[in-house]
Amino acid sequence: MSDLRELYQEVILDHNRSPRNFGPLEGADLRADGHNPLCGDRLSVALKVEDGLVTDVRFEGSGCAISKASASLMTERIKGQTIDEARALFDRFHRLLTDQTAPTDDAALGKLAVFAGVRDYPARVKCAVLAWHTLRAAVDDNHELVSTE
Repeated sequence: MSDLRELYQEVILDHNRSPRNFGPLEGADLRADGHNPLCGDRLSVALKVEDGLVTDVRFEGSGCAISKASASLMTERIKGQTIDEARALFDRFHRLLTDQTAPTDDAALGKLAVFAGVRDYPARVKCAVLAWHTLRAAVDDNHELVSTE
């Protein structure tokens, strides 16, 4: 296994064991709930937004290592971003996981590039994108349950 792949694996395992921004967010302005019926992942994403800027974001729920790590890294990355920047990041991340021609070294993704290898495992892609689809529903103020199916 390459050193880079080992590093990526360690980042995912670290964020699974110690997820960042995990727990309730009192006074959230936007929320959404998501579910991946394939592996049972369930999570909620909550955001505080001031003047179009994400000032705080948290997630709650349970899921596999990839799902939790993705949510953790996502919350770290979008805090301090505008809603439009969060939407653009969703698009970049989604492309990374679903488009085999997407570059795996997109500097704009930063640590999120650790998920590039997931696109080779279609069932796991749904785990990695659940938090992101839930985020997208929240910023779009969509209150329907997000499902990866």
